[in-house]
Amino acid sequence: MNKFGNIDSKYRYIILASKRAKQLLKGAKPKIQAKSRNLIRIAQAEVKAGLIEYEILPEPKEDVRDTEDRIFVGDGLAVAIGEPEADAAKGPDEEPAEEVEGEAAEEEGEEEEGESEDGKDE
Repeated sequence: MNKFGNIDSKYRYIILASKRAKQLLKGAKPKIQAKSRNLIRIAQAEVKAGLIEYEILPEPKEDVRDTEDRIFVGDGLAVAIGEPEADAAKGPDEEPAEEVEGEAAEEEGEEEEGESEDGKDE
């Protein structure tokens, strides 16, 4: 009990019937005598009867680009974020320059100067 004739997929059946219906609408002669005058029903009956020939084309293989053509997604990302260009220009194997401990200590000292431990301003 195959609803689609000798077609392997209902999706392929729909595609074939729709393409055949377009041909009939453009003036092609029907291959069968049907009770219905509806060209879509005639196209469906032709596909079910196996009167419509079709060919499944193989998928074209995608071209794989060479490794030279590939782009590293992280290129320029550091610049977009706002990091210094010196760090952005370094390769992925190189480590960025470390912050000098004296600078970090100065920044922490500036934040704590405004308040004392008991929460009152000096």
